[in-house]
Amino acid sequence: MLRREFLAVRNRLTADDVRAAGDALAGRALELPEVAQARTVAAYVSVGSEPGTLALLDALRECGARVLLPALLPDNDLDWGAYTGEGSLARVQHGGRMALFEPAGARLGPDAVTEADVVLLPGLAVDARGMRLGRGGGSYDRVLARLEHAGVRPALVVLLYDTEVVEHVPEEAHDRPVHVVVTPSGVRRFRGGA
Repeated sequence: MLRREFLAVRNRLTADDVRAAGDALAGRALELPEVAQARTVAAYVSVGSEPGTLALLDALRECGARVLLPALLPDNDLDWGAYTGEGSLARVQHGGRMALFEPAGARLGPDAVTEADVVLLPGLAVDARGMRLGRGGGSYDRVLARLEHAGVRPALVVLLYDTEVVEHVPEEAHDRPVHVVVTPSGVRRFRGGA
């Protein structure tokens, strides 16, 4: 129910709203020292009314960062590939679900994310504790578990609209807090963050 409410608000945004938010997010994210200094960033390509990420992906590449993007596997886990510009993306339809933009090049394997200094996470909301509400598919829960199992601690950054930073979201035992939320109007760090 909560997911549907956040999605309903997003679906009322115009393409101009999404683009403006994406430009603002790119600027804010690049001001984070951990992002500005990252050698490898695991990111994602926004779809629909998600806060836009293309401006940030291109800015990261211009700063010399290696950018990894996910490719959804049949079991909802994520493989990874390199982003080398908008032309390196392929639109992939996953059954009856939404189409995603994924890297068209070679796959690097699910463990490639463990090389990232920063992991940009999609979400629908984050609360005052840094708990992230995702879409419910579990793909990024697997990513976070893989990072923990590998013993690596990249900065975990979620990109959201201002109204999606809320007081509380439900959590399950496997959920892990993020370190930072970036919105068009600012940045918020959470206790124990990077």
